[in-house]
Amino acid sequence: MPESALDLTLDGPALTAWLVDFPSVSGDEKPLADAIEQALRALPHLTVDRYGNNVVARTDLGRTERVVLAGHIDTVPIADNVPSQLDDDGVLWGCGTSDMKSGVAVQLRIAATVPAPNRDLTFVFYDNEEVAAHLNGLGHVADAYPDWLEGDFAVLLEPSDGQVEGGCQGTLRVHLRTTGERAHSARSWMGSNAVHAAAPILARLASYEPRRPVIDGLRYHEGLNAVGIEGGVATNVIPDECTVVINYRYAPDRTMAEAEAHVREVFADCAVAEFIVDDHTGGALPGLSHPAAAAFMEAVGGTPQPKFGWTDVSRFSALGVPAVNYGPGDALCAHKRDERVAVDRITHCEERLRQWLTT
Repeated sequence: MPESALDLTLDGPALTAWLVDFPSVSGDEKPLADAIEQALRALPHLTVDRYGNNVVARTDLGRTERVVLAGHIDTVPIADNVPSQLDDDGVLWGCGTSDMKSGVAVQLRIAATVPAPNRDLTFVFYDNEEVAAHLNGLGHVADAYPDWLEGDFAVLLEPSDGQVEGGCQGTLRVHLRTTGERAHSARSWMGSNAVHAAAPILARLASYEPRRPVIDGLRYHEGLNAVGIEGGVATNVIPDECTVVINYRYAPDRTMAEAEAHVREVFADCAVAEFIVDDHTGGALPGLSHPAAAAFMEAVGGTPQPKFGWTDVSRFSALGVPAVNYGPGDALCAHKRDERVAVDRITHCEERLRQWLTT
């Protein structure tokens, strides 16, 4: 852990290294939240609030628009990859470099060096993103103080390799259970095989044609897939129960109710004994048609891409705030033992955000 206090005069790469060297595995974020709160309270242009280990700082300049910049301060467990190391090729290695302390460093740099932005800003630093959804700090803030997260547009600095990824897809996990009747496998005709009864479910999945809708110019690609199957009692027993676990990744133009209704319709004639929703989180519209988003795209450049996974932009969408993912890290490096980020990505991301917020 660094011996010095959080120094917001450090440049983006150096600040990223400082954050990486300050361990904050999910559940142990308090010391880092303390350091961030202390550093931000020293900035006279910000009002700072805290709820648990979540720190929210805001400007209040009376601008016509408000933008939220958000990022989580926790990491997955350290894998012998702290302290950070900077190599000769300009790559910073270490736990959290990509997901997402480089993005948090950019947030802190903007908070410290853009005291009079052209849009009012809200900075959100939250805990417990890498663990179960009910622990998520952004969700806790949204429940307790939704007014803290109000805005016209939000940028989540999740790793996107310096490219804009609009919104995110929803995710629905269901368990489809089929039933039968046990019998000795030597006299199988005396029973009814629940595993065989699952065959129509698998056939329907194999022939399923996913939607690829275009939303705000982004083409999403849905997916409906079996991700697990369980059945069987013993090698000499006809099973009387089988469960197929299905994951539906759906485009954000569907509501949660519409997504569940669609899956029920797909398997309506498959003799499913039980349809159990195990996990469900809605998607987020990209909101790229919003004026603030258009200005953002003009400033950062590139071609926006759809976000096929799920991120916390969904929580902003639920609050009526359109959001995108845009950060310097590379999602393909996240959670790896050799996690890393190119330092020029950190600088580039900061420069583009600064241009958007000052011109």
